Amino acid sequence: MMTGTPVVTEQQIFTDDLWAYRQAVRSYISSEPALQRWCGTHYPSTEAHMAEHAALMAQLFASGWSRYGWPQAAGGFGGDERHRAVLYDELSAAGVDVPEQQMLLETLGPAVLHYAPALAAEFLPAYLAGEEWWSQSFSEPDAGSDLAGLRCRARRDRDTYVVSGQKIWTSHGATARRLICLLRTGTLESRHRGLTMIMIDTDTPGVQIGPIALASGQNELSEVFFDDVVVPASRLVGAEGQGWQVAMFLLQFERAMYAWLSATVASRKLRELRELLAELPDGGVRRLGECYTDIVTLKARSAQTVRRLAAGEAVGPEASVDKILLATAEIGLHDLARDLLPTEFLFGDGPVAAHWRDDWWYSRASTIMGGSAEVQRGIIADRVLCLPKETSA
Repeated sequence: MMTGTPVVTEQQIFTDDLWAYRQAVRSYISSEPALQRWCGTHYPSTEAHMAEHAALMAQLFASGWSRYGWPQAAGGFGGDERHRAVLYDELSAAGVDVPEQQMLLETLGPAVLHYAPALAAEFLPAYLAGEEWWSQSFSEPDAGSDLAGLRCRARRDRDTYVVSGQKIWTSHGATARRLICLLRTGTLESRHRGLTMIMIDTDTPGVQIGPIALASGQNELSEVFFDDVVVPASRLVGAEGQGWQVAMFLLQFERAMYAWLSATVASRKLRELRELLAELPDGGVRRLGECYTDIVTLKARSAQTVRRLAAGEAVGPEASVDKILLATAEIGLHDLARDLLPTEFLFGDGPVAAHWRDDWWYSRASTIMGGSAEVQRGIIADRVLCLPKETSA
């Protein structure tokens, strides 16, 4: 009995052929009028921003294009990191926002998929559809860059963990449905060996979240208090004591995918800035060129890192280069807007001026958040370039 030719589905074509996927995404974006809702936007509050971008995630999920790059077991269509990178690139090239929630999805999603596939299968489809999003809850008042010094504790009690302590600088914690928390299950002396990663729902009794107003007035960050919060042991991301390993795996994507996504957004914003300028002041062309060069450098470096992740390679301390390039591009872009639009930037009361001001304030933290530039340069010097240690005279 002869068998017929296997049917090749559209999903298989786009999963296997990245160029075909790019062309199809580009065609969809250019022909979908609903996406105009998310072009040239500014929102009066973080809460409105997240709600509107949740609607954008729902739109992209319903169309199917945002499901490529994620495994079928977690609500995706298959593919790899390159598919997600293409989507961000094409959205930004067309002037459409990249959903804010994607920033944390790119940081947290891969770690949950790798270390807690059951949790990913249960909750990631809703995240992709914009029905919920998660927050990374690592930093504490006395432990920022030194995560090995974390004190927020999770105590095992049979089939649960009881969590007590405080977190701070938690991005989008006030609107998130779940927190991915790095907690201490060992002694303080055990340092990084005594850490565990746990997913905690924000509506769990004992969780209190308060927004932290930024200088711009936006409430993107928050502080979180845990008062004997009971969490099922099934919410572990990885095994007990494996938190540092999970965090290091996560940082690959925070350095790589986050950097690529941010670079595509920076490219869009640079074009928008140039279109705002009727004429350029002396030195304006040079400044635009320098900013463009910073962004292209970031994209070139980040593209290489994304390809490595897609190939299943571990990205180590060299990802600190991506982090430094991202901070350079972010600060350069927003300082350029401040200098080329001085009157509008300082005194304009319209949404465009407000948008640039808000983003300028936020860009001030780009050399600190996620690991300070000084720490990143130290990592590159010690672990990438293997430079000799400084010695005192």
